[in-house]
Amino acid sequence: MPVIFHSASRTFHLFNPFYSYLIKLLPDGSPGQLYFGPPLTDREDFDRLLELRNRPLQVNCSPQWDCFSLDSVKLEYPCAGTTDFRRTALEVSQPNGGRTLEPRYLRHEITPGKPKLSGLPATYVEEDSEADTLTLVLLDEPTGLQVSLRYTVFAGHAALARSVELENTGAAPLTLTRAMSFCLDLPESDYQWMEFIGGWGKERTPVLRDLAPGVTSVESVQGCSSAQENPFVILKRKETTEFAGEAVGLSLVYSGNFLLQAQVDSWETTRLMGGIHPEGFGWALYPGERFTTPEAVLAYTRSGLNGLSQTYHTLYRSRLVRGEWRDKPRPVLLNSWEAFYMDFDSKKILSLAQSAADFGVELFVLDDGWFFPRNDDTQGLGDWVVDCGKLYGGIRYLSGQIHAMGMLFGLWFEPEMVSPNSRLYENHPDWIVQTPGRQPGIGRNQYVLDLSRKDVENYLFERMEQILGPGMVDYVKWDMNRCITQPYSGALPPHRQGEFYHRYILGVYSLYERLIARFPHILFESCASGGNRFDPGMLYYAPQAWCSDNTDAIARLQIQYGTSYCYPISSIGSHVSVCPNHQLSRTTPLYTRFGVAMFGAFGYELDIRKVEELEYKWQIGLFKHYRSLLQFGDFYRLKSPFEGNIAGWMVVSRDKTKAIVGEYKILAQANAPYRRLKLAGLKPDALYSVVDFWNSRIPASASGKFNQRLDCYGDELMQAGLVTTDNSSGNTSQTELDQGDFTCKLFYLEAQP
Repeated sequence: MPVIFHSASRTFHLFNPFYSYLIKLLPDGSPGQLYFGPPLTDREDFDRLLELRNRPLQVNCSPQWDCFSLDSVKLEYPCAGTTDFRRTALEVSQPNGGRTLEPRYLRHEITPGKPKLSGLPATYVEEDSEADTLTLVLLDEPTGLQVSLRYTVFAGHAALARSVELENTGAAPLTLTRAMSFCLDLPESDYQWMEFIGGWGKERTPVLRDLAPGVTSVESVQGCSSAQENPFVILKRKETTEFAGEAVGLSLVYSGNFLLQAQVDSWETTRLMGGIHPEGFGWALYPGERFTTPEAVLAYTRSGLNGLSQTYHTLYRSRLVRGEWRDKPRPVLLNSWEAFYMDFDSKKILSLAQSAADFGVELFVLDDGWFFPRNDDTQGLGDWVVDCGKLYGGIRYLSGQIHAMGMLFGLWFEPEMVSPNSRLYENHPDWIVQTPGRQPGIGRNQYVLDLSRKDVENYLFERMEQILGPGMVDYVKWDMNRCITQPYSGALPPHRQGEFYHRYILGVYSLYERLIARFPHILFESCASGGNRFDPGMLYYAPQAWCSDNTDAIARLQIQYGTSYCYPISSIGSHVSVCPNHQLSRTTPLYTRFGVAMFGAFGYELDIRKVEELEYKWQIGLFKHYRSLLQFGDFYRLKSPFEGNIAGWMVVSRDKTKAIVGEYKILAQANAPYRRLKLAGLKPDALYSVVDFWNSRIPASASGKFNQRLDCYGDELMQAGLVTTDNSSGNTSQTELDQGDFTCKLFYLEAQP
C-alpha cells in the first residue's frame, strides 16, 4: 500500500519508488506537513521532524499549549483567522461576518484507485492497482464546513495529485472567498522559481528568479489560463540542471483564472500554493451543497528538469488525455488558413485538398470562413449557418469529396464567441458577458457568450451537433480569440456573481464533454489565438492544442522548447507554414520548418500546390514512418535556444533502441567553432547506427537499411557527443543545407542487434 496510517503517532506516509510525503495530525487536530522528498524507509514515528518552539510574538493555539502556534509549523491546508499569519488556502465568509476557520481531523479513508472529479478535468487510472487515494476529512464545528483533502499517489509516476472538496454540513449558508487546490510547506527557501511567461506569439518563455522573503507568483484574471502566464511552475535547486538535481513541479489542471504562489517567511520556510484565483471569487455554499477545487499535480525529481518534464509527459499523455485518439497515431494534417484565409470556394478547397491527398496528407482542415456571412472577422459568429454560396453542396458534400480522396475532414469553430452582426446577437443580446448599465467592450469584433448559462450551452451544442453529425466531420479546431471583461452573468443573482468565472469554465468543460460523448471519434484540437489557453485542463478534452499563432520555425524553437517543460510534444500543434512567414516576415528553409514542426502534432498550413512535390512527399513519408517514435517516445531537451546560437532536442523510444535528434543553427557564422551535441537517454553499452537524414535522404520505406551510417556506442554519444560541425567552420565550399542562417540537422539512431 502506498498510503500507510500510523495510528500511534497519527502520521500518514504516502510513498512510491520516487518520493515520500509525510502528514502528521498536530496537537489541535489540524494536519501538518513533515516531509516531501526522496523516499524514506517507513517507520511508526517521524515525530522528530515536528519542531515546536515558543517564538517571540507567537500566538499559541490554546492556553494549554505554550509552544504550539500554527505560524511556526508546516501545514497541509492553512485557513484564515488562525494563529498562522502567512497566506491561507481557505477563507469563508460566514453569516456573522466572521472569516475564522479551524477545521480539525474527523476521519480518513484510504482507497485503491482514484475518484473522478465531478465536472472537472483530472488525471485518472484505468486499474485500481495504479494508485491509492487518501481522503483526509476535517470539520470546522461552528460552521459545519467539512473539508476533504484528497491525495492520490500513483504507483508508476513521480507525481501526487491533490484536490479539495468542501461541503456545508451546517445550517447556515457560507460563501467561499478563497479555496486553493493545495498547499505545500517546505522547510527551506533555497530554491529558484521557474515560471513560463510571454504573450501572443511568444508563449511560455522560461524565466528564473531566486526565491526571496515575500511572495512570488504567477496568475491570470483574464477568464482563461492566458498566454502571459501558464498554470505551471517549478521550484528547483540552484545547482539543478536538465539532467541532475532536485526540483518540484506544480501543474494546475484548470483553464480559468488561477494563482500559483510561493511565500517565504522570516524563518525561510516556503509555502507553495495554487488554485482558483481569489480575485473576484465568491461561491455561495448552501447547506448540503458541495464545491470541488480543480486538481493540482505535484511532481518530484532528483534527476534534473528533463526527469521532471518526463513525469508530466508520461502521466498527461497516458492518464489525462482520453479517448480513441490517446493511443492512435495522430494524422498529418493540412489547414487551409494561410493558403486562402477566408477567400475561398469549393473549387479552391478541393484543388488544395487533392494536392494534399496526392502528397500523403491524412486530414484536411477547413479553417475560418465557411459559414455565412463570413468574409472577414466582423460577422457570422454564433449563427453557424453554412455558406452554400462558397461551398457548393455544403459541408456534407465537401466532406464526402475529401473522404473520397482518402483523407479525414476537419472544421474550425469558435463556439464561445458571437459577432454583433449576427442573428444570435440580435435575438439574444442578453446572452453575452456584460455588466448591466455599461457599454460592453469588444475584441476582434466579437463578444463572449455567457457559457455559465445552461441555455447558451444547450444552443451551442445543438448548433454544433447539427453540423458535425450530418457533415461527417472527423476533427474540430476549437478556437477562442477574446478574453473576458466585465465579468457578469444575467442569469446569476447579485450574491452569486463571484461564481461567474468558474461557472463559465465549467460550461466550456460541459460543452466539450457532451460533444465528446456524442462524437467520440472526433479529434479535438484546442486553440485560443494560439497558446492563450494551453493548459492541462484543455488536454483532458482535446489531446492536442495549437501551440502558438507564430508559425515561424526559429521562433517556434523557443516556444516549443518552453512548452515542453510540462506538456508532451504529442500535444503541441506544430505546422510547416508559408514563407515569408506571415507573423515575422522571415524566410526559413523548408527543411528547417519541417525539422522543427515534426517534433509535435505535425501538419502544414500553406498552399501545398506551390512547392516541389518530391520534397513534400519525402517529408510526409518520413514523418509517417517515425511518427510512433515521435508521439510516444521520451523527449529530451539538449541545448536551449534561449542560451545560444545552437538549439537541440531528441526523442528516444521507451526501450532506448531508437532515437531521432534535431539540431538547429540560428545564425550563420564565418570560421565557426567545431560543434558536438551531447545526446541523452541512450543505452551506454549499445552500439547505435547514426544516419544524417538530410545527407542520406533516406526514403520512408528504407526500414533501417541506411547508407553513409556512423556507428557509435551510447556512452560516447552521451559523454563525448555527436559531431555536428558543418562547413561554416572552414572555408571549403558549402553544400546547400550547410550554408546561410536557420539551418537544421536531423539524425536517426538505431541500436544494432
